[in-house]
Amino acid sequence: MDESRDESGETIPVEDHKTAPVSSPHSIVSESYELIKLSPFEERVQKIFIGPGGLRPLWRLVLYVLLYRGFRFGLRLLIYYGLPDMGDLRLQAVAYGGLAIAAIAAALVMGRIEDRPFGSYGLPPGPAFGKLFWLGSLWGFGSITLLLLALRGASAFDFGLLALHGARALKFAVFWAVLFLIVGFHEEFLTRGYTQFTLTQVLGFWPSAGLLSVAFGLLHLENPGESWVGILGAILIGFFFCLTLRRTGNLWFAIGFHYSWDWGESYFYSVPDSGGMVPGHLLHSSLHGPSWLTGGTVGPEGSVFLFILLLLLWVVFDRVYPEVKYPPPETSPRTA
Repeated sequence: MDESRDESGETIPVEDHKTAPVSSPHSIVSESYELIKLSPFEERVQKIFIGPGGLRPLWRLVLYVLLYRGFRFGLRLLIYYGLPDMGDLRLQAVAYGGLAIAAIAAALVMGRIEDRPFGSYGLPPGPAFGKLFWLGSLWGFGSITLLLLALRGASAFDFGLLALHGARALKFAVFWAVLFLIVGFHEEFLTRGYTQFTLTQVLGFWPSAGLLSVAFGLLHLENPGESWVGILGAILIGFFFCLTLRRTGNLWFAIGFHYSWDWGESYFYSVPDSGGMVPGHLLHSSLHGPSWLTGGTVGPEGSVFLFILLLLLWVVFDRVYPEVKYPPPETSPRTA
């Protein structure tokens, strides 16, 4: 203890003034860490959802599906309550357009969450409607033509006479081309876009392709007149589309093939497509013979000739496009 003297000379004791302890930055960080440190149970739960790259792929896929379903539900509300009355064909076009937007919008949200460019999901904007799309369109229309020529050679198909003429034929040709293009966008991106990219990170490409091709086939259960043979055909067509994604690096070839196949089958050759006939088709064509040959109510996609055609397509495409280009190199964090 120190001493001091007042004016009278008396001694006044003075207590020591000790400096309060000051925490170092390192100790502050340590204390803060202790406050937010997870318990063993919380760490196990976190590992279920979070991996080295952030949210694990399986949960990203679940989130994508929930977003898609949410956007799809909003679309239904808009159609039922927000749009004026319109014809069935226009309503069908609006509905398919909304589904395509829902699938793409959900992927755009996931791209923001993952800090990954949208083109990583199989639909890069650069080659949009470029060479691969038009090659796919030629392959698709050529394939359905080859299938129907085989049925014609087996006396199971007749082209018939024209059902539409002039401006009316042109109007429906354009309408169905646009609608089937939208359908191609929706079904290809939904089953082979974000979903294929993300599931590949969990299972690898071909197991994911097989699983998603089954999902693609099951989507056709909603079609009237569909059969299990037709579903099997749709699954194998989807698996072939996975090969085109694997070898071209994106979905543009598959979208072109998908749209032109549907347009050629439904409008141009005027035969049942996945169990249904479209109004405003070009020809009075007809299929006749046993169901295993003609496909019955399903149409050519249920014919035994389809499976021969798919085998031929697989072999030829494998030779023409031998290089593997998908999945692309990892692009997160964002580099484009």
